[in-house]
Amino acid sequence: MLLYNVHMSTLSKNVTAKRIASLAATGVTLFHTADLALLFGIRNPNTLRVTISRYLRSGLLYRVHRGLYSLRTPQEIDPVTLGAACLHRYCYLSTETVLASEGFILQNIDATTFVSGVSRRFTMSGHRYVSRRLKSEFLHHPAGISMVNGVLTASPLRALADLLSFDPHYHIDHPVPWDELRTLQQTIGYPLTPNRYVDSARA
Repeated sequence: MLLYNVHMSTLSKNVTAKRIASLAATGVTLFHTADLALLFGIRNPNTLRVTISRYLRSGLLYRVHRGLYSLRTPQEIDPVTLGAACLHRYCYLSTETVLASEGFILQNIDATTFVSGVSRRFTMSGHRYVSRRLKSEFLHHPAGISMVNGVLTASPLRALADLLSFDPHYHIDHPVPWDELRTLQQTIGYPLTPNRYVDSARA
């Protein structure tokens, strides 16, 4: 019986090591429950729940919030990556966050801003997030969207087009190439903002 228990313990450790190695091999830090089920090859929900609980107690996984887990503590995760994972839907970094980082707006931005199919405000690990709801035909238009550090991110011009679709009168501190912006608005299908072009011409 002792040899059997030793054998089962060794087998369990080997399985655990392979599972954690499979997570690390993805190059991803955050995993939803469905991701773990797939990577661990576990179909039974109860077995998966027990397995995750055991790994949490052992410090092999960290719970970010219900249904979202990490190989690192939430405090160690890039805030943008964390916000996108918490939204758990198609989204991209845009509007104030992108424009502030590029110097187009100078006011202090106290939340990381995304656009997605839902309107939501939430806080996670001390970071504040805002998701602006964008209609599907605009949200999924690829113009000006690229992958940056594992998160879909708007170019400054796309972020500006997004922001003006929510607030056409938003104050911009940096000179804007309005002709390029108007072309992008037309490409995406956004309503044009002719008053902004006129104001720019008069400035």
